[in-house]
Amino acid sequence: MTVVIASIGAAVQGWDQTGSNGANLSFPTEFGISDDHSNPHWRTNGWKVGLVNAAPYIASALLGCWLVDPLNNWVGRRGTIFIAGIICLVTPIGSAFTRSWQQLMAVRLIMGIGMGLKSSTVPIFTAENSPSSVRGGLVMSWQMWTAFGIFLGFAANLAVFRIGKLAWRLQLGSAFIPAVPLVLGVYLCPESPRWLMKKKRYHQAFKSYLRLRNSPLQAARDMYYVHCQLEEESLAIKESNYVSRFVELFTVPRLRRATLAGFVVMIAQQWCGINIIAFYSSSVFAAAGYNQLQCLLASFGFGALNFVFAIPAVFVMDTFGRRSLLLSTFPNMAWTLLATGLCFLIPDGNAAKLPCIMLFIYIFAIFYSVGEGPVPFVVASEVFPLTHREMGMGFSVSTTFFWASVLGLTWPPMERAMKPTGAFCFYAGLNCCAFLLIFLFVPETKQLTLEELDYVFGVPTSKHAGYQIKVWLPWFVRRYVLFNKSAKLPPLYDLDEVGGIEKDPEYTSLAVSAAH
Repeated sequence: MTVVIASIGAAVQGWDQTGSNGANLSFPTEFGISDDHSNPHWRTNGWKVGLVNAAPYIASALLGCWLVDPLNNWVGRRGTIFIAGIICLVTPIGSAFTRSWQQLMAVRLIMGIGMGLKSSTVPIFTAENSPSSVRGGLVMSWQMWTAFGIFLGFAANLAVFRIGKLAWRLQLGSAFIPAVPLVLGVYLCPESPRWLMKKKRYHQAFKSYLRLRNSPLQAARDMYYVHCQLEEESLAIKESNYVSRFVELFTVPRLRRATLAGFVVMIAQQWCGINIIAFYSSSVFAAAGYNQLQCLLASFGFGALNFVFAIPAVFVMDTFGRRSLLLSTFPNMAWTLLATGLCFLIPDGNAAKLPCIMLFIYIFAIFYSVGEGPVPFVVASEVFPLTHREMGMGFSVSTTFFWASVLGLTWPPMERAMKPTGAFCFYAGLNCCAFLLIFLFVPETKQLTLEELDYVFGVPTSKHAGYQIKVWLPWFVRRYVLFNKSAKLPPLYDLDEVGGIEKDPEYTSLAVSAAH
């Protein structure tokens, strides 16, 4: 119940993306900023449309995500989610009543504050309440509900398609619907026991654990474990404040490695190009030659696939692993985007052009939904110790939202300058770059407790990267290319032994294990 109610707020984000997707076909004309060559300002209008689409992500990256730390400290996880829900309830309705593109942009900027708060807090809330054995599958509910919101948004676009000039207002305004159950239900959920213990409210924390675990014994075990962590962490953060916690993300070796991992998976989510489709699929299909109804139907198919193929990730997240999902899906996203771009070179009269473009976009959506879609928020929510979790998550989410705003802002002029073929091939190349960064700098975190994650991020970055190149890659070639079944992979970590990892000399005890 806790995971579903908290994560359903993600549907607001997905619905808003696709609401603006359909609205892109009509609101620019009403506000006089269409990309029509008959308009004397058509060259700058693409930037204006991009700015309206990117506005929520600009506000999230620059303000919303950075309010997560103080708001969580003052009102808790549930309070922060409630405030975010109110913002995401009011602003879509407000966007439906705007009278200029400037007003629409302003309302969407306010919406972005709520999106930043919600996106940074819900995965933390879910991760802290979930047992480590199923944490990945439960935390990825955030992405599954985002995908569901994308699907519902495309459905709403189709439902109001024939209304006429009011259609885009209903497409944008309908995004308030998923915020209703979030606002009404969040205080029915137990507050995060870890946050309550951080505030010295141990009796309430134990009551929360009793609701979240199968027996009082399990509740007591987990509570004692968190207590030991807090005792050690309190020694390191007596003088901690907002600024010092931010600085320590980059100066403390254990935190710096977690920050790097969170940064890489989040920036990869935008480099893969998913929001080209989420923001502009209707425009992309229009450029391919579809009419308005066909554009919305094709986008609806994309939304359906995005949701359906997010479901298998629930079952493989904690078995196949986060890192393995990323490394196996990024090459496939790269070739599908490359194929999509090349399909735009097919002559317009050829009947195969439109189906081929749609086919490769759909295959791209399938690979994204299983891999890069759910993994980033799971990784970012679990790699930071409790002392820096809000700050680290805020930084990670601001990274993906900043690059989402860059994508939303630059796609219209990029598509015009580079043509669809060049633009899609550009993002195919970024997929390759993201694959390389993940291979070198993102460790596996599946089914690891916070204690074990402390050991994982105790390994210096250079040692981790060297292991991937010198040990893991040769083993992979021998085992799966040369089919040598006797090939053995020496482990990088010895999690069965306390002190089994040769830690960095500068390593600090910000997330020291309960074994202390």
